[in-house]
Amino acid sequence: MKQPAVTKRQPDKNSQKRELVAQDINIHLPAAKPEYKSMLANIQEKAPAIAQASSNFYKSHSQMMSVTLDVTAITPIRSVKHSLAEIEKTKAALQEGYFRMKKDEVKLKKIERKIKQEDDFLERELLEIKRDELIAKAESSRGYVEGAIRKLNFFTNQYDSLMEKLGKDTLTEEDYEEEEIKYHIMTCMKQALNAARSRNGMIDEGNLIYIFDLGINAAQAQAEVFSYLQWENELVKQGKAPEHHHTVQWLEGCAEKWKHCPTDFANSRGFQIMDRTSLTNTPLLKDASDAA
Repeated sequence: MKQPAVTKRQPDKNSQKRELVAQDINIHLPAAKPEYKSMLANIQEKAPAIAQASSNFYKSHSQMMSVTLDVTAITPIRSVKHSLAEIEKTKAALQEGYFRMKKDEVKLKKIERKIKQEDDFLERELLEIKRDELIAKAESSRGYVEGAIRKLNFFTNQYDSLMEKLGKDTLTEEDYEEEEIKYHIMTCMKQALNAARSRNGMIDEGNLIYIFDLGINAAQAQAEVFSYLQWENELVKQGKAPEHHHTVQWLEGCAEKWKHCPTDFANSRGFQIMDRTSLTNTPLLKDASDAA
């Protein structure tokens, strides 16, 4: 026998959210265990504060971690490149989340329509559960979307800060290519130095190959590492402390000293280190053979 339809007032979205937060979950627990009542009461009492605190952490990494352990490029233009990559990745995730949420909104509307049309009260209850499940899912997704927006805004501001440090309003592909020599020399020597610290001052094989591929003589690189480590040890013996900026200055000195090496090595093999006719965002070059 078909059950008569029951008219039920549909709560607004805000009241739905409140009901989901404060709903009675005792029905899921055995009635023979009253000790759970105090636990549930405690959970419900602390739920608003926990929800507020959780909103701080809907992102994978902290701001500090993002600019020290995630974007580890040692030169500014490379840092811009990595920051832009983070921006694009976050934008893509936000776009995906946006369309997923829009689809869920349509699904929710369709369920609401079915609830109004359903005569069987059990089927209607199932539909109401599906509706509440979608609402709860949307609330959870919203936290991660908000976290992504904060991350996107953070890296947007980091981009401005990096451009200010560079003293530029825009970057070209040529700017990026020109800094690559400095970036790779500083990076390979950074890795060589850190490897040498745990190898009695000796550079490891992987970084020796990296150094060779940049056209730098490995004996010179090893001598530079020995010299810098000796300078640090002398400073420590004097009761002084070597600092991070000393290492960065040494790396910049290595890059300046050997900046010609990658170009010379590439030229010796028949390569050009840069072909400006194959770059974007640069002035068009005149073709002398086409006077017209």
